[in-house]
Amino acid sequence: MKILFKSLLLVVNVIAFIAVPVKAQEYNPASFSSRDGFVPVVGKNGMVTVRETIAAEIGAEILEKGGNAVDAAAAVGFALAVTYPQAGNIGGGGFMVVHIADKNETVAIDYREMSAGTASHDLYVVDDKVDNKLAKYHRKSSGVPGTVMGMALAIEKYGTLSLNDVLEPAYKLAKDGFPVYTQLEASLIRSKERLGADPAASKVFYKADGSNYKTGEILVQEDLGWSIKQIMDNGVDAFYKGEIAERISADMAANDGILTMDDFAAYKVYEREPVWGSYKGYDIATMPPPSSGGMHMVQMMNMLENDDLKSMGHNSAATLHLYIESMRQAYADRSLYAGDPAFFNIPVDKLIDKEYAKEIRARIPMDRARDSSEVAPTKNLAYESPETTHYSVMDKWGNAVSNTYTLNFGFGNGIMAENTGILLNNELDDFDHEPYKPDANGNISGKANAQEPHKRPRSSMTPTIVFKDGKPFLVTGSPGGGTIINTVFQTVMNVIEFDMNVAAASSKPRINHQWMPDMTTIEAGVSQDTLNILEGMGHKFNAGRRTLGSTNSIVYRDGWFYGAHDPRSMNAATIGIE
Repeated sequence: MKILFKSLLLVVNVIAFIAVPVKAQEYNPASFSSRDGFVPVVGKNGMVTVRETIAAEIGAEILEKGGNAVDAAAAVGFALAVTYPQAGNIGGGGFMVVHIADKNETVAIDYREMSAGTASHDLYVVDDKVDNKLAKYHRKSSGVPGTVMGMALAIEKYGTLSLNDVLEPAYKLAKDGFPVYTQLEASLIRSKERLGADPAASKVFYKADGSNYKTGEILVQEDLGWSIKQIMDNGVDAFYKGEIAERISADMAANDGILTMDDFAAYKVYEREPVWGSYKGYDIATMPPPSSGGMHMVQMMNMLENDDLKSMGHNSAATLHLYIESMRQAYADRSLYAGDPAFFNIPVDKLIDKEYAKEIRARIPMDRARDSSEVAPTKNLAYESPETTHYSVMDKWGNAVSNTYTLNFGFGNGIMAENTGILLNNELDDFDHEPYKPDANGNISGKANAQEPHKRPRSSMTPTIVFKDGKPFLVTGSPGGGTIINTVFQTVMNVIEFDMNVAAASSKPRINHQWMPDMTTIEAGVSQDTLNILEGMGHKFNAGRRTLGSTNSIVYRDGWFYGAHDPRSMNAATIGIE
């Protein structure tokens, strides 16, 4: 088989272009042309779409050699730890939704970080106030990483290659180095104050004289290579019970951190039943708690299933009004109910119930915006960072992987565990420390997400697989902190409600409302006339503009894979296997 490497065309103001939907009966590679505005990458025997090119190429090589989607996904995950240190990691954690075709089985793998055994709700409170440095930029902000165990479990149960096979490319990249690319150079410059203040991180990411690595220069990460080799030689225990855990624990003890060897040994990965939803003939498998993403995306889709959005028009004032109001309600409920299911009884079944959706949809007026103050979390049902990364993989056998993982902030807390090359996460900032106060990403939470020993913080990550006639149809997900849910929701709706090809669906302007603050963020590309109508209805918009999310998505239909990485991303890649 031959790897076809193609990048989506980047053009000025790309999200303002209009894509012509492709009719189902004409959906084949020959039916696309430049008139469509956005043209997906096409493959016959598989597809990989990743936010970083080198890692994407590694995933494609795994598929080309006969590995399945899980093998490729794990290889991509480990490679990103080397080539995309902003968010790729072995020192963080995340969520994976996997469909295994020969078993007709779909599973959600929770490898979210876990708090220390000595963690408490007031861990970061000093003089009755939360000390943001402790919560965000200190070793105390780090949870036990889950990535190594999560990827290893996926390989052991659902892959066809060995852990060594999928680690080998990452090991070579760390040991031999790789050329710095433009986005990495820029990220290291932006983060120099934080990374430069940590001796171990500074030694890796900046030259001996303190100068920056330039695009094209080789970045070698010897200590990270050592850590990866330890896992190759000694398996997962090297990370959770062996010398890597010993080095991280020693680093913690020497610098007022709280993670111990016992905490590492206590870590577990959980296989969970996905949150399942349905929408106009499609079935949706997405991530359950402690991710809040899946249940609230399904909740919003349920609210809108009986509306004729297609007739209203994509991104019309009427459609965006309904989007905003459904987001408002979902995020209100999220503030009260989202957390770790081992510690809090989360009413998932009620939140995704279609009758409940009808009740809350009936409260939405069509002629005006509601104030968020009148949209409280629904009572008596029962008793997160911008720098995350997502990738999607499908193979010729019908297996599919949607994976989202993170360190929380870009480069985590900016601290590298001495002699490991591993950047530490600051995921414990995703817990609630002051009830009903927004965190760094603007998220609000309460008791359900209060920090406790060995608890997992709430997340917005929403890795998703959409099924048509029982087969994977769309694989998607996004980074973006608290905006992830709404980004994935709009991408899915673009494909299955508005019949867009996956490239067009990835490129359209997005909006985001999170209940509090009572403000909608909107990307460039929505017409001023539409905004004027919405403002006349009482909707309030942020004055500044930003991009929302960065999806990596694949559609499979009629024997072909169609892939797209978000044009909002630099250095992303989508690779089809011929």
